Amino acid sequence: MSGSMAQAFTHNFLGHSPRWYKASILAFLILNPLVLWTAGPVAAGWLLVAEFIFTLAMALKCYPLMPGGLLMVEALLLRMTTPEALYDELLHNFPVILLLMFMVAGIYFMKDLLLFLFSRLLLGIRSKALLGLMFCFLSAFLSAFLDALTVTAVIISAAVGFYSVYHRVASGNDPRQDSEFSSDHNLPVLHHEDLEQFRSFLRSLLMHGAVGTALGGVCTLVGEPQNLLIGHEMGWHFAEFFLKVAPVSLPVLVAGLVTCVLLEKLRWFGYGTLLPDNVRAVLANYAAQDNAERTARQRAALLVQGAAALILIAGLAFHIAEVGLIGLMVIVLITAFTGITEEHRIGNAFKDAMPFTALLVVFFAVVAVIHDQQLFTPLIQWVLSLPADQQPGMLFIANGVLSAISDNVFVATIYITEVKQAFISGHMSREHFETLAIAINTGTNLPSVATPNGQAAFLFLLTSAIAPLIRLSYGRMVWMALPYTVVMGVLGWYAVSNWL
Repeated sequence: MSGSMAQAFTHNFLGHSPRWYKASILAFLILNPLVLWTAGPVAAGWLLVAEFIFTLAMALKCYPLMPGGLLMVEALLLRMTTPEALYDELLHNFPVILLLMFMVAGIYFMKDLLLFLFSRLLLGIRSKALLGLMFCFLSAFLSAFLDALTVTAVIISAAVGFYSVYHRVASGNDPRQDSEFSSDHNLPVLHHEDLEQFRSFLRSLLMHGAVGTALGGVCTLVGEPQNLLIGHEMGWHFAEFFLKVAPVSLPVLVAGLVTCVLLEKLRWFGYGTLLPDNVRAVLANYAAQDNAERTARQRAALLVQGAAALILIAGLAFHIAEVGLIGLMVIVLITAFTGITEEHRIGNAFKDAMPFTALLVVFFAVVAVIHDQQLFTPLIQWVLSLPADQQPGMLFIANGVLSAISDNVFVATIYITEVKQAFISGHMSREHFETLAIAINTGTNLPSVATPNGQAAFLFLLTSAIAPLIRLSYGRMVWMALPYTVVMGVLGWYAVSNWL
């Protein structure tokens, strides 16, 4: 009896994850207190960060919420951080949590409109290089004025729509009826090759779009949360912020768009895959049939979704309220005017966002550990001890490295606070202070595309419903982001060091 119970607990622990993965998490949980008691909290803190990154890297083996959550519960029990510190982090980042709760659900109710618009883009542009450039540029443009997570949610929703249509048709199901499309068991063998090619096609478009959010987000005051923070500390308004960072952001934007085209032309790093002809035919037939059979109610629903999209863009552009509250308004408007009144239909919209929201809370617990154990302090002090002419470039590199393993908003907060304190103390001029602020802003935005945990939009993509469907793993994201990381990082560093 005891043996069967032990087997049951072993099987239940982290579900269907591989045995080696379960053993690794258990080893982490045993190792952490030993390292804390023998090597001290700093070593234990860095080990915890590495372990959490491991859970993100293995996201396709097990959703990171469970193993990462176990590590954070242990960190709280070991007093590496406190519930109060975690709560403070959550309060500080509440707008992001609110955004995920409501904005992503709001985008869900616009999926018919998004599929309608993106299908015309996808089917109307034959050139893959031009299509990739359009995804990258539009994501950059929208992220400069809206929010990177919102833009990412839009392209994810469109990709899920395309994937589900083809998978259901290829499996012999009605693409307009809800049915399982996450398993290939019912897919005829003759469609497997097309499906693999389609997955690669979608991966490249999504990565171009995700990188585009970073390229555009760095440019403006409202592009990323840390931009708003830095702009507030510096007293810069929208136009002044744009002009201050332009010597770095605009050359990097151009270089990023050129990189997008070259990657598609050269077919390097997993890019360049074309849309299979069979998939194009399925999507084209679906779009044509959809147009022919669209009822008056469906056309009215599309008009409502279009009006809601315009209200959403205007609300975000003019910042009439927190992004999450605007998302809630979109939910209310679309459901009220399209006849969606059943609780379960509304509840379905929140399924994709809530797991990531919970994971983000765990991530902020990691940030609380970093803050409480002052893991970044030695690096900050070292950079500020360098000669003044070396500080901007090194600050860019330090922010980039730390943002790639932590939260770029947190890193920007720590650095701008330290640098402003040095300025107030009379250790630097206003001009040098502004140069360092630009280095912090661009450093936290550009090189952080290196890893999925570097930017919330990348982490959202990795843990979204589309990632396992198109086989987008942590390692594959790092590999596909590598050329962008090199181009954006090197050019950004050169511009910060020489053009400011």
